[in-house]
Amino acid sequence: MRKPKLMRESSDRPRKSNEWRAIATLLPYLWPRGALELRGRVVVAMVLLVGAKLTNVYIPIIYKQAVDILTGAAGAIVALPVGLLVAYGLARMFAVAFGEMRDAVFAKVVQRAMRTSALRTFEHLHRLSLRYHLDRQTGGLSRVIERGVSGIEFLLNFMIFNIVPTILEILLVCGILWGLFDIWFALVTAVTIFGYIAFSLVVTEWRIKFRREMNDRDTEANTKAIDSLLNYETVKYFGNEPHEARRYDVALQAYEGAAIRSKVSLAMLNVGQAGIIGAGLVAIMTMAGAGVVNGTMTIGDFVLVNAYLIQLYMPLNFLGFVYRQIRQSLTDMDAMFWLLKVEQEVADDPGAPALQATGSEIVFDSVDFGYDPRRPILHGVSFTVPPGRAVAIVGPSGAGKSTISRILFRFYDVTGGSVRIDGQDIRHVSQASLRAAIGIVPQDTVLFNDTIYYNIRYGRPDASPAEIEEAARLARIHEFVMALPDGYQTRVGERGLKLSGGEKQRVAIARTILKQPSILLFDEATSALDTHTEQEIQKSLEEVSADRTTLMIAHRLSTVVGADEILVLVEGRIVERGRHADLLAREGAYAAMWRRQQEGRNGGDEAGEPLVEPAPVAG
Repeated sequence: MRKPKLMRESSDRPRKSNEWRAIATLLPYLWPRGALELRGRVVVAMVLLVGAKLTNVYIPIIYKQAVDILTGAAGAIVALPVGLLVAYGLARMFAVAFGEMRDAVFAKVVQRAMRTSALRTFEHLHRLSLRYHLDRQTGGLSRVIERGVSGIEFLLNFMIFNIVPTILEILLVCGILWGLFDIWFALVTAVTIFGYIAFSLVVTEWRIKFRREMNDRDTEANTKAIDSLLNYETVKYFGNEPHEARRYDVALQAYEGAAIRSKVSLAMLNVGQAGIIGAGLVAIMTMAGAGVVNGTMTIGDFVLVNAYLIQLYMPLNFLGFVYRQIRQSLTDMDAMFWLLKVEQEVADDPGAPALQATGSEIVFDSVDFGYDPRRPILHGVSFTVPPGRAVAIVGPSGAGKSTISRILFRFYDVTGGSVRIDGQDIRHVSQASLRAAIGIVPQDTVLFNDTIYYNIRYGRPDASPAEIEEAARLARIHEFVMALPDGYQTRVGERGLKLSGGEKQRVAIARTILKQPSILLFDEATSALDTHTEQEIQKSLEEVSADRTTLMIAHRLSTVVGADEILVLVEGRIVERGRHADLLAREGAYAAMWRRQQEGRNGGDEAGEPLVEPAPVAG
């Protein structure tokens, strides 16, 4: 049995990100196995990159030659400088053209890497257990993925096409200066450049913690905002808008402080970089000026040295920003790729077979379970749901009823005993086949922010419009939908907030009907419905569940009186079992629950009656 992994509650990534690990994880996306077209694009882009830099470093040489001719014999002024100037213009054009063609060729590689990495992370998050998603905040996860994907785009575009070409150009320029003049010009240039890089590296390492703190505070603020807006109605019920604003402002204040520290450290970095570049410029221009005065260098040589320094200074000045952004991109990528390192608590066995649901008999055999090992929820629960029969589980809140449904869906693995369907332990079959065989109408129905049509079709995406409408009719919602101005194309809002509780529940029932599972699970399926609607839905559920293995989890006992067997669950143990009439005759826990609910019904406070007017549906 796979033991639950104790995750770091504060974060699922290491406190100190590993940039080299992020790069190593990214490399396979740049040279994907079997993708010959993408590999070819990488090769062509590298050839264009080299061509652009070779052209770029030759431009100052053309310029030098033109200057020397203009300051030399007058007879050559008409023809040669014109030809050199034309060559100068063409060289600049080709340098830009090579760069643009490189970007165009490489664009598909970048976009495919972004798409593949984002999809892989998204799929992995869906494979993680329910426990993981209950512990994490969805808003924070979405920002991690968003920043990670943006980091991949920036890293590929700027590291490959800015950092690498700049380093190549620096080496070429140093070689040219050494060859044309002497080693001192190359040394001064190299010392200036590598001093700049070393200073940037040290200071950026120091200030990266401020940027990381900014990210953490930004994630915190965004998560609080999303959480508050998703619970809009609850905020309004309790009039807690000022409280929510204060919570959000606390997070924004923390972000503000981190942002200020980041900006101040950035200013220090920029001043230091400017000082290093300025010192290098003074040194090498003084050497060139002395050469002109001594007659060992021409005016063209002086212009050449100046042109090279200006040409290097532009990308080098940009290098500081790029370097900082690359470090941040690596941090963001590492955070996203770290999600892929989170182990699955509930995973299929290697080569797990598909569930063979023939009769769909469900057996819980001495099942023990607890979300936390220190607090057991279920204690030796055993029962059988025969093929085509209906078994109900009732009991007070907190007894463990919904936990049974989560175990059946294998959101969690049992800590003791086993759960079998047609004799197959559900831990040893594929999760996809298990969940395909079970249809559920949950107590808390959450709909996608899309149309009613889409939400019903979600039960079986390949269903035809006629099948979707038939499912809606069985769920007693078709007439309601047709009365809406936009019919099935009516949007339900965030989490279905534009529908009342009963309407959402009927959409969920239609969705499950459309799925056509062999096992049905009703988890408080009519809890949000009034008495009249409940009776209509009960008839529909009886029609749908006919000849299907059905497990009903209910608090309202009136919904389970027709069950073949009723299990009474109290504090994680089955204390009674039998049919409705038999349990009433025993005068035990079930009979006491029945009397309390009947008294509530007679008092006009039936459990499940809506206490507020349903929200209107926008047309």
